[in-house]
Amino acid sequence: MRSSRSTGYAVALLLLAIAPSITLAADFSGPQIAGVPIEFALFAIVLAGVALFHAYVLPIAVAGAVVIALYKIAISPFRAGSGVAGFIGHLEHEWVILVNLLLLLTGFALLARHFEDSKVPDVLPRFLPDDWKGGFVLLILVFVLSSFLDNIAAAMIGGAIAHTVFRGNVHIGYLAGIVAASNAGGAGSVVGDTTTTMMWISGISPLEVFEAYIAAGTALVICGVIAARQQDALQRIQRDASRGAVVDWVRVGIVVLILGLAIVVNVVVNTRFHEVSDSLPFLGAAVWVAILIGAALRSTEWKLLPGALKGAAFLLSLVLCASMMPVERLPAASWQTALGLGFLSAVFDNIPLTALAIKQGGYDWGYLAYAVGFGGSMIWFGSSAGVALTGMYPHARAVGKWVGQGWHVTLAYVIGFLVMLSVIGFHPDSVPHAGSVPLQRAQVAVQR
Repeated sequence: MRSSRSTGYAVALLLLAIAPSITLAADFSGPQIAGVPIEFALFAIVLAGVALFHAYVLPIAVAGAVVIALYKIAISPFRAGSGVAGFIGHLEHEWVILVNLLLLLTGFALLARHFEDSKVPDVLPRFLPDDWKGGFVLLILVFVLSSFLDNIAAAMIGGAIAHTVFRGNVHIGYLAGIVAASNAGGAGSVVGDTTTTMMWISGISPLEVFEAYIAAGTALVICGVIAARQQDALQRIQRDASRGAVVDWVRVGIVVLILGLAIVVNVVVNTRFHEVSDSLPFLGAAVWVAILIGAALRSTEWKLLPGALKGAAFLLSLVLCASMMPVERLPAASWQTALGLGFLSAVFDNIPLTALAIKQGGYDWGYLAYAVGFGGSMIWFGSSAGVALTGMYPHARAVGKWVGQGWHVTLAYVIGFLVMLSVIGFHPDSVPHAGSVPLQRAQVAVQR
């Protein structure tokens, strides 16, 4: 309990420590204590509660969102205005990302079950090494999948495979490795992460983002090897394919249909019709269209939805809390700021952070993509992939255990960042992007 309590205090203090640097009093008219807006203190209490009492994360997150919303309605203005009208205006800018998250988290829970029932995980031991390297290869697979899939889907597929090949006995450090691999894989691809897609839409070249793979690849090797060895010490990978396992290719086709339609819609809408991408939840709707088509071909585990809805409600509450924080400006762009944003992304919605950074300009975009993408892996609720995966493995929701047993993720993040800095240096972008993605466009698709 001491570990969880210390972690909870650390999370709260981290948010309060960085609060003065990401908001300027001149830009914010609400009440403050020692230069820190009260909203940050309330959010820090919520995050500390989540870290300390992992068995009650849903009521804590929901209650926190309600309290912060009521406080802002009564006392502190929203960016969209004051009072109830300001709150309604705020929701008009946030509802697409919230609905997308709801549809994706629930939809990908069903996708993971389709994949598990396809028996593909049962035959994979034929192709994976029999020692710790098998677990490492699985993390590489998650990394590759996430380079062109949503990171939630990649993490859920990785979690489904791990559940089978490790006979349900999966180390929390390895689960942290799965989340880290899914977030690392999307960091250098403009179709692999919502934040990198935002950069692409704003006019930033995909090649500028691609360099993030220097750091992401380094981080994958570091945390992947350690996580795989942790898992091997707890439960060695299944040596042989399950006897009598036969792949259900129809279910495999359903998985491909869900992922394929999501990719097509994400790319087409966000590149050719991005002016309406924040108007309707196209990505989540596409996933559910494919799920309903698949339900006509194979039985669907609808009983998974209540649990998936609880996980989604938790994440949506935290995202709503984060969206109400008065983040008006970031510190001056530098590699130090980019490094710090990675730690901030572990407790804060990285989409508005990315939108602010693009608007501000002056970053080397590969560093920013890596920081906001991989940074959320350090705490289980720091990314939607972590929330989704802990829905499959509820025992991993203890923040103290996640940070303690997944310590290699933080180590890998810092080393990966420093390796990229030493290899290519930090080259600020001189091209202005301030008008390309205003803060209201932060709802491109889904939190990363």
